[in-house]
Amino acid sequence: MTTFAFSPPAQPTVPVDGGDSVFPVRRILCVGRNYAAHAREMGADQRDPPFFFAKPADAIVLGDKVPYPVATHELHHEIELVVALKSGGANIAVEEAMGHVFGYAVGVDLTRRDLQAAAKTKSHPWDAAKGFDASAPISAIVPAERARPDGAITLSVNGQLRQSGQVAAMIWTVPEIIAEASKLWTLAAGDLIFTGTPEGVGALGRGDRVEGAVEGVGKLAFTVV
Repeated sequence: MTTFAFSPPAQPTVPVDGGDSVFPVRRILCVGRNYAAHAREMGADQRDPPFFFAKPADAIVLGDKVPYPVATHELHHEIELVVALKSGGANIAVEEAMGHVFGYAVGVDLTRRDLQAAAKTKSHPWDAAKGFDASAPISAIVPAERARPDGAITLSVNGQLRQSGQVAAMIWTVPEIIAEASKLWTLAAGDLIFTGTPEGVGALGRGDRVEGAVEGVGKLAFTVV
């Protein structure tokens, strides 16, 4: 009989809106530069194909408080539509991709921008810049049949609008993102995909109040502590 060497950590979960169930998180994939204006503000060509990076499942953070991370002086916000998968596979066809969607949430991809900039200059990976503790604040997941994620996506800090765009302005659509990701990984139930952020990313400080929303999905709010 196999036994654990120590008690395994708790399964990361996200509440499902409208009920008592929770969504077990398997992994988190993120799409970079999926809005043309954000791609330009980051110095990239908007016609680039999608690229992905990852966060660990336990980067998920729920609730009203998010800790300011260690080892950075330049924490940035990136508001995103999050897609939650109920099934998956490899080499999923675009026309079949939406059948794998469980629902949608509002997420913020927190980034240690100074560490990311340093990694870029040395062609190093972004893990420390993107995949740190509590780097993925997220709202409850709204089941796909009740969500209409095709409107405005916004983020305000201390009541001042910082990011404002339209989900429809994504360079790569949700089914295209799922199809492209499935060429690189075998997707499965429990996967979350952060789909990219519009322009206006900026710095956060301790005490800042962050409020984000995706029209047709929901809202997210937290204070940096």
